[in-house]
Amino acid sequence: MVNPKLKDELNDQLCIAVLKLQTVEECYQFFEDICTISELKAMSQRLEVAKMLQKRHTYEEIVSRTGASTATISRVKRCLNYGADGYNLVFERLKQDEDQNQVD
Repeated sequence: MVNPKLKDELNDQLCIAVLKLQTVEECYQFFEDICTISELKAMSQRLEVAKMLQKRHTYEEIVSRTGASTATISRVKRCLNYGADGYNLVFERLKQDEDQNQVD
């Protein structure tokens, strides 16, 4: 379920634009144009934090590997536990791709 506070025409436009990207290179091009380097690195960091939290790493391990603050780790953990399941959806699809690649 999409948070009604986020759902609007501009955010729809952004999501549709992201879905049009077809390669990792295209993603780099788009995100380099639309985000600052700091914003992109922050999103990448959060994704890694979420992955590590799912694998039951400690905060200390996560801080050491990612450089994320404990506040960021707590925020990501809250999203994993009470959020919109976006992280879980992405991780499930990545796992499916990984499993498919092992079969091929």
